[in-house]
Amino acid sequence: MTVLDARALNRATLARQLLLERAGLPVLDAVAHLCGLQAQEPQEPFLGLWSRLRAFDPAELSDLLTGRRVVRSHLMRRTVHLVTTDDVVAWRARHDGMLRQRVLGVYRRELDPGELAAAGREVLADGEPRSMPELARAVADRWPAAGPRPLGEMLVAALLPTVQLPPRGLWRTRAGVRYALISSWLGREIDPPAPDGSDPVGQALVRRYLTAYGPAASADLRAWCGLAGLPGAVSALREELVAFRDERGRELLDLPDAPRPDPDTPAPVRFLPAFDNAILGYHDRSRIIDDAHRHLCVAGERVVLVDGRVAATWTVETDTVLVTPLRRFSRTDRTSVAEEGRAMASFLSGDGSDRVRIEASPG
Repeated sequence: MTVLDARALNRATLARQLLLERAGLPVLDAVAHLCGLQAQEPQEPFLGLWSRLRAFDPAELSDLLTGRRVVRSHLMRRTVHLVTTDDVVAWRARHDGMLRQRVLGVYRRELDPGELAAAGREVLADGEPRSMPELARAVADRWPAAGPRPLGEMLVAALLPTVQLPPRGLWRTRAGVRYALISSWLGREIDPPAPDGSDPVGQALVRRYLTAYGPAASADLRAWCGLAGLPGAVSALREELVAFRDERGRELLDLPDAPRPDPDTPAPVRFLPAFDNAILGYHDRSRIIDDAHRHLCVAGERVVLVDGRVAATWTVETDTVLVTPLRRFSRTDRTSVAEEGRAMASFLSGDGSDRVRIEASPG
């Protein structure tokens, strides 16, 4: 079985994640290809798409949100993701058990989840959006001992298929979170589970994940979506997949015709947003980030890829992109990071500034 080293996996990941070269895809197609973008920080998907698409116009993503073509919803790993309307409708029921388990595991209360869900649906049945505290207060008289935050969290993040409505998530817009049922916002019910016990949605998730993240191990797939019940889907697809090994001996699965570039393919500097799935979409993240820096991606640090690997963090201070290297930069690295940093500064400021400052490399 062919062994793929970390560099080969890195280049495959960059190609699948549209980070090896910017793609000319429409924004909606890019969101679908990436299986959504993690979006608990509302502005970060705009940065992720700017780093992946040629001539990205943030107004296009805002228009997709207001036009109900993409939505913000709790989905993979119980985190807020920006996904296409078609995907949230198709995937939400498949994630239901995981969402309930994760939320109810945190908020253990003496209440019937079915009764709470029914009460929440009754409140939202009028189609009026509500904040989580408003929804919690509307049902709190029936469960006064539970507390408003647990009630609200259980409802919007697990028991009810909800979406977060604009203006939350629009470009350069600060807005509180208001929720509505998917059925109210989209005029469509979520797809029910397959009645015959098969798992077509699970199989679709495996294919889609490998398209955007492969080659990958089953543990990587589970880490991305948070679903434990996909071995059957993997088994059902195994004959149409190809298998590799990584340097640790783990089996990696992939689609036969998916891109696996030459490991020596040059990789451009890329600025990634906080919580980017190019890093968080794996259990073994060593293909893109050193173990010593693994904590950065879960701490919400924005990172810079140099030669395809996390080599710095970055922030913005008074219209200046500030880069903090995690290792020593060569002169070429420094020039390339500065160039991409100026482009990012210009994007964020609406062409008002292209200032970038790179801190001294660590000794």
